[in-house]
Amino acid sequence: MNRDLRWRILSLQIVAVIVLAVLAGVGYWGYGFTHDQVQTQLKQQKIVFPPANSVEITALPAKDAAAMKQYAGQTMTTGDQAKVWANDFIAVHLNTIGSGKTYNYWSGKAQAEQASNPKQYAVDNNVALLLFRGETLRSLLLNAWAFWFLGDLALYGAIALTAGSAIVLLAFLFELLIAPRAQEATKRTRQTGPQAAIPVS
Repeated sequence: MNRDLRWRILSLQIVAVIVLAVLAGVGYWGYGFTHDQVQTQLKQQKIVFPPANSVEITALPAKDAAAMKQYAGQTMTTGDQAKVWANDFIAVHLNTIGSGKTYNYWSGKAQAEQASNPKQYAVDNNVALLLFRGETLRSLLLNAWAFWFLGDLALYGAIALTAGSAIVLLAFLFELLIAPRAQEATKRTRQTGPQAAIPVS
């Protein structure tokens, strides 16, 4: 390898190290930013998981109760907790309140009864309002989980980029410090050549 080609390779390697390191830094920052934002917002809500033996948990289906128990008594501060609360607590209650039907169904039913059946309208409209509020909170919590998950992905990407940067840096150091010595030793060996055997008289 000639000198010009080596310096081009070294230049590309150092550029790659810098680019990968910067991208890794952005990934670490993204992880910290998303997690900090989610934690700050969730702490302000002061949502506390019920105790493990409380009726709120024991009345849930087994799968949902098991998911809730892992955070029993804790204050919600993470995206994973928000996802569990949204899918294994709120969703179960909304399904019970709406008898398996959505806000759209109960809202339409209430509107159809508003003039002809005011008493039934009041009942159905109350169900619709409960579903609307519950689905809104559930959506907000799932959004918090989505941002938390993206932060996790940013962390994994940053770790991979850090490893890539370290590998390229090692290759750079090898090419800069070790490869020239090895090539010089090889060159000297070729110039010297094997010693000719001395003929026996």
